[in-house]
Amino acid sequence: MTSGLGIDSPAPSINVQHWLRGDPLFNFQLGKIYILEFVSTTCSGCGPALARLAQLQEEYGGIGVEVIGVAANERAASADEARVQVDAWVTKWLPNTNIRIGFDYSGEMDKHWIIASQTFHVPQAYVVDRAGSIAFIGDPDILGDVLPSVIDGSWRASAEAKNAEEERIAKAEIDAPERTFHDRIWAATEIEDWKTALSAIEEGIVLFPDNIIFHQLHVGILMGEMRDMEAAWIALIQFARTAIERDSEDWLLAAMQDLFGPTYDYSGPPLAERFTMGKELSDRILRLYPQQNALSRAESYETISFYYHESGDNDRAMDLIEQALTFVDGASLPDVEKHEQMAQLLHTLAEYKGEQVCYGEICAAPRKQC
Repeated sequence: MTSGLGIDSPAPSINVQHWLRGDPLFNFQLGKIYILEFVSTTCSGCGPALARLAQLQEEYGGIGVEVIGVAANERAASADEARVQVDAWVTKWLPNTNIRIGFDYSGEMDKHWIIASQTFHVPQAYVVDRAGSIAFIGDPDILGDVLPSVIDGSWRASAEAKNAEEERIAKAEIDAPERTFHDRIWAATEIEDWKTALSAIEEGIVLFPDNIIFHQLHVGILMGEMRDMEAAWIALIQFARTAIERDSEDWLLAAMQDLFGPTYDYSGPPLAERFTMGKELSDRILRLYPQQNALSRAESYETISFYYHESGDNDRAMDLIEQALTFVDGASLPDVEKHEQMAQLLHTLAEYKGEQVCYGEICAAPRKQC
């Protein structure tokens, strides 16, 4: 499989149905550099990515760089409903910023950009250089490293660019079979055919054991949709044991979220075994502490606080959240992203304390009585 859109390809046209923010843009102007970032309201990392995109506009806008956020893969009953949810989401993440935000429900932008480049995940960044050609496709988090070379004209011919493109295409080839399963699962869940979805998930776990998403979906369908608590518990314990065997931060945190997070009803699973597994997962996560940066530590501390709170050690749970707050406060983040993360942590702390709490100017009340 070769990518139809990649480095050196002429940039496809901009064909959005509505411009939610900023002046309409119909064509790329030669001599300017554009960053298109595809986002979705259902993607947990897309809000922070949008905030960082606005930060790039502030940093580079004065030297001919323009940024554009594009929501082109929204799921809703109608285009109007999808547009409303995107508009509200943008307002939340960019309350005071007027970067261009395009909305397309027709599928044209998705077809000519995302599908054509075989990069199916969002957030996804595309850089169009001054010649109107694609200079970069990839993770928005590395735009800060790539952009200076695009600006001085050295990026497209560089070894770094060629290596990045080769790695991207190779990953797309590896991901293609897994994508087929994702599509099967999504089609079944859209019509609430849970048995078909479950069958595809279980087949995907066997064929692609390294794909954590299949394991998470397995638990989610059984526990959240089918309410088969016996099968869900077996799947959840297997997921937790696999995470422990892998000793991977991502797997351990995901398993802990499924065991003690706010998503599921845990009245069915055996309490003692659940707490025993939670203790082992939390100990493993804490052992990885020296390898983590501040934001990873904050995420880890919030996740394992759920276990300590529910197991009765509420002082330890509150201490973990308070430490997580200091980690986030000291991190270099766009203001809106920092505020969002701190507000989430404060809501959790308020629930643990049973009263309103504040950190600086940010305050939060309990969402529910603890």
